[in-house]
Amino acid sequence: MERWFVAAKKADFQAIAEKFGISPVTARLIRNRDIIGEEAIREYLYGTTDELKEPWLMKDMRAAADILSGKIRQEKPIRIVGDYDIDGVCATYILLSGLKKLGALADYRIPDRIRDGYGINQAIIEQAIADGIDTIVTCDNGISAIPEINYAKDMGMTVVVTDHHDIPYEEMPDGSRQTKRSRADAIINPKQEDCPYPFKLLCGAAVAFKLMEALYEEAGYGKEEALEDFLEFAAIATVGDIMELRGENRILVKHGLKKLGRTKNVGLQCLMEACGLDPDNISAYHVGFVMGPCINASGRLDTAARALQLLLCEDRAQGRREAAQLKELNDERKNMTEQGVETAVSLIEEQGLAKDDVLVVPLYDCHESLAGIIAGRIREKYHRPVFVLTDSEDGVKGSGRSIENYSMYEELVRCKDLLTKFGGHPMAAGLSLPKDNVEAFRARLNENSPLTEEDFLPKVSIDVAMPIEYVSEEQIAQLSLLEPFGKGNEKPQFAQKGLRVKSARMIGKNRSVMKLLLESPASGLCMEGIYFGDAQKLDGYIREKFGTEEAERMYLGRANHVELSVVYYPDVNEYRGKRTLQIVVKNYQ
Repeated sequence: MERWFVAAKKADFQAIAEKFGISPVTARLIRNRDIIGEEAIREYLYGTTDELKEPWLMKDMRAAADILSGKIRQEKPIRIVGDYDIDGVCATYILLSGLKKLGALADYRIPDRIRDGYGINQAIIEQAIADGIDTIVTCDNGISAIPEINYAKDMGMTVVVTDHHDIPYEEMPDGSRQTKRSRADAIINPKQEDCPYPFKLLCGAAVAFKLMEALYEEAGYGKEEALEDFLEFAAIATVGDIMELRGENRILVKHGLKKLGRTKNVGLQCLMEACGLDPDNISAYHVGFVMGPCINASGRLDTAARALQLLLCEDRAQGRREAAQLKELNDERKNMTEQGVETAVSLIEEQGLAKDDVLVVPLYDCHESLAGIIAGRIREKYHRPVFVLTDSEDGVKGSGRSIENYSMYEELVRCKDLLTKFGGHPMAAGLSLPKDNVEAFRARLNENSPLTEEDFLPKVSIDVAMPIEYVSEEQIAQLSLLEPFGKGNEKPQFAQKGLRVKSARMIGKNRSVMKLLLESPASGLCMEGIYFGDAQKLDGYIREKFGTEEAERMYLGRANHVELSVVYYPDVNEYRGKRTLQIVVKNYQ
């Protein structure tokens, strides 16, 4: 069951259309994304990298730049401590290559997902001390590592934290929140309450980019040089870490994707080649669902250092070998994920967990690096917050994925006495806890749950109720102005009621795609529709609603009574040089 609703946000769409040379439909789509006011619309449509905010606006940026510039001059060894996902890998690349370009004695350490867990820990600090490291710079981690960073300070080290995760806090008896901060020499995170930086939604690599932009300026390089060196990496990380594609993120990704197509980075060139991508047509989809998972796979099944080595590679033959290996790892990860999802669904159904507001799924034999992906897939199926738990040396590790109206980080704060470690965002989180606490954890989450029955219904937001008669190549071309699409700037969705299904057929290797010929009742116009979801489920739905005989007549292209209301995205199908209008069906009733 889904709740379909048409966005009813108001504005003078005709005036906006005339002002910016777009159609009223496109103006409505922009308003539906809460882009309000002429300046915001202009930036959304035509924003350039000149509009990225100055790095010096970030709290502690001046202190961090002064510290690191001094360490470079004094030839003090600097160690970057990153993270094992795509954001952490790109952030580490930006800091490592940037600091080295400025003459720093810099190296890196990316924690091992299984041995070290997330973020900087005492063992990493002790190794840095043993290696004679003077300064640690974290990226995509460190904001929650308060005891660890305080230990490093006790040992006489200099520490600079760059991060983007939520600021840790303690809930006081009166319900107020008291934020917590380590004794790091500088903390760069736009989410700090007293940080004046106006855009708070940067990923870890974008925060690292801001630091390098400041250091480049101090060293006499211009902003353009920082963009030339790092823009595509900030873009890849923004998409891969599923940040909202609005404001600065939209500018970084829009222009970073263009630069990715002509990147000078040998590793990225080889990865695009290994994935069979056309550099001239790279979209956020290709980064999020093709390239990005290959980078993430190294940190999941091997070591994230392999992905970083690819980005640092300058030899094409070596780059091709390493890119091929990352793709193979990702293929293996896909198979393991499918097995994990099947096991999780069986466990949920057998144990009756589906009735819980918050699903806590113990998959103790699952590779812990896959917990987050599996949690995401289970969330999609049941539309509930999900924590997937796996075995670890010190008890149990977990990864969570949430739904709207449920802040995972806030709910974990309320369970902190049951946990040994936790951190994350409203929509995703990681944690560790003793195995003996698992049932109490599940009970506490569900006792505290603020969710209502309505929260469990997937919401389908329709931008415009638009008959297929209005689909045109001109309108489709205008939709490209709204790209890149992703979280916070989703692909527009249109809808029409009561389309007659003139004919249908299942296509694809596993008959997993359904192709439909749809007729508009008002005009009799026919247009092809294609559904990439679960074609077998759609087939069963049609048979249940209209009967097997009607379904069979539909498949034979004979007169039938099958009608569907659809949510769709208009598209152009190009085949053997012929261009045909079609709609991509996203949802049906």
